[in-house]
Amino acid sequence: MSTSHTAPASQTRWHRAFILATGIAFVLASAITSASDVLVVTDRQHPVKAPPAFRVIQLDEPERLESQLAAHLPADPEQAAAIARQRLQDGGTALHKRLALAYQGVVEAWSLGIRKIPAVVVDRRYVVYGETDVDRAVSLIERYRSAQP
Repeated sequence: MSTSHTAPASQTRWHRAFILATGIAFVLASAITSASDVLVVTDRQHPVKAPPAFRVIQLDEPERLESQLAAHLPADPEQAAAIARQRLQDGGTALHKRLALAYQGVVEAWSLGIRKIPAVVVDRRYVVYGETDVDRAVSLIERYRSAQP
């Protein structure tokens, strides 16, 4: 003889409400972190683990792009200038945008007062230095913010 056990309707409704409330709380907590303005400042010598949604400024990106443009230029200044102009032209709008964004990132990091890298900045107000795991740095900032009145 087999017996089956079913939960009373009121217990099932409570269980569903609990699951729904837990899900909503998780979504809201995720939205708070993702709604924050998170900026990561680093360079190629200090790699970080950052979610794709967060903006990463590589402070050495302008130098890297300039090195690519200046690679294997001749000693003659006129020839070198002509080749560099041609490389800029061949790179088109995409290269110009990459250069502009690279320099804008450096200026933004400077304007925020970043002194060390890696740096994780939240809402242009809170910063954690030296942490290579961006999620962990954001978590530290969120804990600090929640503890403040």
